[in-house]
Amino acid sequence: MAAAVVVARGAGARAATAATLRGGCGTAARGRPCVGPARPLCAAPGTAPDMKRYLWERYREAKRSTEELVPSIMSNLLNPDAIFSNNEMSLSDIEIYGFDYDYTLVFYSKHLHTLIFNAARDLLINEHRYPAEIRKYEYDPNFAIRGLHYDVQRAVLMKIDAFHYIQLGTVYRGLSVVPDEEVIEMYEGSHVPLEQMSDFYGKSSHGNTMKQFMDIFSLPEMTLLSCVNEYFLKNNIDYEPVHLYKDVKDSIRDVHIKGIMYRAIEADIEKYICYAEQTRAVLAKLADHGKKMFLITNSPSSFVDKGMSYIVGKDWRDLFDVVIVQAEKPNFFNDKRRPFRKMNEKGVLLWDKIHKLQKGQIYKQGNLYEFLKLTGWRGSRVLYFGDHIYSDLADLTLKHGWRTGAIIPELRSELKIMNTEQYIQTMTWLQTLTGLLEQMQVHRDAESQLVLQEWKKERKEMREMTKSFFNAQFGSLFRTDQNPTYFLRRLSRFADIYMASLSCLLNYDVSHTFYPRRTPLQHELPAWSERPPTFRTPLLQEAQAKCFHHQGVLEADT
Repeated sequence: MAAAVVVARGAGARAATAATLRGGCGTAARGRPCVGPARPLCAAPGTAPDMKRYLWERYREAKRSTEELVPSIMSNLLNPDAIFSNNEMSLSDIEIYGFDYDYTLVFYSKHLHTLIFNAARDLLINEHRYPAEIRKYEYDPNFAIRGLHYDVQRAVLMKIDAFHYIQLGTVYRGLSVVPDEEVIEMYEGSHVPLEQMSDFYGKSSHGNTMKQFMDIFSLPEMTLLSCVNEYFLKNNIDYEPVHLYKDVKDSIRDVHIKGIMYRAIEADIEKYICYAEQTRAVLAKLADHGKKMFLITNSPSSFVDKGMSYIVGKDWRDLFDVVIVQAEKPNFFNDKRRPFRKMNEKGVLLWDKIHKLQKGQIYKQGNLYEFLKLTGWRGSRVLYFGDHIYSDLADLTLKHGWRTGAIIPELRSELKIMNTEQYIQTMTWLQTLTGLLEQMQVHRDAESQLVLQEWKKERKEMREMTKSFFNAQFGSLFRTDQNPTYFLRRLSRFADIYMASLSCLLNYDVSHTFYPRRTPLQHELPAWSERPPTFRTPLLQEAQAKCFHHQGVLEADT
């Protein structure tokens, strides 16, 4: 996503590169006889062409072209509050809206991950007898990103692309990067075979040695794993990585299961929950248009009630036709054996057989098959939102044909970075330089190869710079150097649409149709991607223009 933004905005760096390269030696447009992408400067009869001069002149010409292109790209900034589409979908077809709770209806402050990290760290010390010295490690919110893979047996954290290749420079043992040479020796290259990858739900099981961290709640888990690994390594303590992984996983789980996190949030709800009246605005908008709504969450009843009462209001249940808590997703979508149980106002479980899911009631556990039977809500008229691509969305789209919407909070901050002039300048030139290397690699003489090596060095340095724009260790959530990440591959497969938050729905009519942009395949002409994105890319200027228009209408009415 990040690396493709320049092309998506308009003419793109590739178009600029193509235009420059079509100029042959850089002078054909001015009437010089030399043309063609691979021909050197014209030389006098009997003399060899000056390849070094030729290549650097093409380099400078491409540089000028991209510098001239930047202002037009800056006029087409992407809107961080837009909804992006992987699959064509019309909201006019949607009759029922479903929601997860955590990081979908409710967002948490930065304090929550610190709480989870500290609580799990203390459980390691107090219950698993880990050294008390690990208490010196504190949570670093800038260390990890979502979607990373962890090799359980080798105790290394890494970023993998959509083709199972490790992004070199993003492999960490403890808090230190593993040298590229060691990674290549460890994996006999940089490719991770399918049988070593995580299973369908991102877990390390059935012989899979990799675990993929897809949950936003997993950020403190990755950081704690890395910190304890760091302590053992720094102190030359021999340990079993598999045991460490299991102990950290169990400690993080216990923070949830034992209610440590829930009690802390309920005790200081203003500290941990980000209040946003837009959540209620979204739900009210859908209700006003006659849409059915339901909630399916793994969180407990009292916790959900206090959170929803805070962000939506004490009457929040009036907005939902069905509320299901402690659903145990993804088992909820696959296990047909667990029946629903009704809960009374005091949270006591009742033994009644459930013949109908009633509005205003809260139900526990259950399963999707019984849910479909009792509600009749099937197929593509249902749209379900969640933040976990596997637990929330995968089964629904693959097995049941529901439409799915992914909530990706990181999207907003990444788009804001991608809208900066520094990022646009860097990415535009990086793509142009890549195009130059692709075209000029045909020159195999020693002088040309020295120049190309300098360009490759510059390209490598720029790649590292673009990575650090997002996260110093692991870069963007959506891209490796040039490929989509494994995270984005799964997002593209399991989510029809994705956005930073539910509030983005307020920018669209309930009959809006989302069209995915037609990006060219490698064997197709790039003409479509190089055309102005008037109808295809959600731009910031368009959103602002709409805002000003509505504001003018309101002022005229008053």
